[in-house]
Amino acid sequence: MDIGKFGLVQQFGVGLEKVDVAAATDRGIWVARLPGELSGNADSVAELAVLHLLALSRRLDDARQNLRDGRWTGPVGTSLSGQTVLIVGLGAIGHAVATRLAPFGVRLAGIRANPERGGPVAEIGGPADLHRLLGSADAVICAAMYDRSNAGMFDAAAFAAMRSGALFVNVARGGLVDEAALLAALDSGHVAGAGLDVFKGEPRPGPLARHPRVIATPHVGALTGHMLSQSAQLFARNIQRWADGQVPQWTVNHPPAPRRPLAP
Repeated sequence: MDIGKFGLVQQFGVGLEKVDVAAATDRGIWVARLPGELSGNADSVAELAVLHLLALSRRLDDARQNLRDGRWTGPVGTSLSGQTVLIVGLGAIGHAVATRLAPFGVRLAGIRANPERGGPVAEIGGPADLHRLLGSADAVICAAMYDRSNAGMFDAAAFAAMRSGALFVNVARGGLVDEAALLAALDSGHVAGAGLDVFKGEPRPGPLARHPRVIATPHVGALTGHMLSQSAQLFARNIQRWADGQVPQWTVNHPPAPRRPLAP
């Protein structure tokens, strides 16, 4: 195989929702992502997920406001110890989240597309088990890979299935959540709080980001010096590999020979 005839789309990250993989494949172009477990992406995003969960559990925003208002009291938070946390998506980020939460003394459950692959959790299920496991969780962390098959998976029915007063954290993609349904669940108090790093309308996320029961960040989960350094090295190494005529690593397709010459 003459790799020189093939182009390459190399993503600086793990998400490929903005890449037309089918069109690239048809044109003889490789598409590659960076593995979250090697690039520092999973570690960094998992840390932010834990930050959001802790801030919600301990009502950090309320405590800071009390201090600003001169009230040296409350609020009463919730300890993670003994709580059940459901991680939806047990890829690299989900595994990293589980590793970081285990020392807090939580009970971990998980949802993944292929539950037979297991994971670092006490209970695991597939997509059909989502609503059942939502009902047993005190907190839910969404770390699922986004695609057309699971768009809007956290809809009104999913939030209704959650335990009353549960917390919700999303560090995956905004398209996984029906934002109107989450707003309604927050307004009713059924969902006690949400920690959101991602939104449908980025970079203009709308009213959900300003809700008093939401702790919001502007899609910064992966943005640490560790991730940028590790990712840059992997990115450059894979580009060089392709330039040297070798099949690139971490590809998501296997294109046939291009039907027409690539532009120089």
